[in-house]
Amino acid sequence: QVQLVESGGGLVQAGGSLSLSCAASGRTSSITGTGWFRQAPGKEREFVAAHGLSRYYTAYADSVKGRFTISRDNAKNTVYLQMNSLKPEDTAVYYCAASKNWVRPATIAECDYWGQGTQVTVSS
Repeated sequence: QVQLVESGGGLVQAGGSLSLSCAASGRTSSITGTGWFRQAPGKEREFVAAHGLSRYYTAYADSVKGRFTISRDNAKNTVYLQMNSLKPEDTAVYYCAASKNWVRPATIAECDYWGQGTQVTVSS
């Protein structure tokens, strides 16, 4: 089993920045890829970004491309999401996820483990 714990959410004004972290523990050697998803009130959970074992294996949703950066520290078993130029529509609960099979998990079905989520609120 793998446990994921997110941190770093909060309240920020539009145009500001936030950085999220996701620390993995347990059988981390089984993880092939990690990702960030988000869920706004009344909406479905959606893909934000993904990162494989190599820094060359990254993917982003079009809505965050150029503003968000995903990175991973394999030595610390931690994945980060740097969010810049935040917009009110980025407001959501952000979830960290990990996959045992997919290098860049981009759908809910491709993820095997989930964190508890952290709230990000962007005020206008």
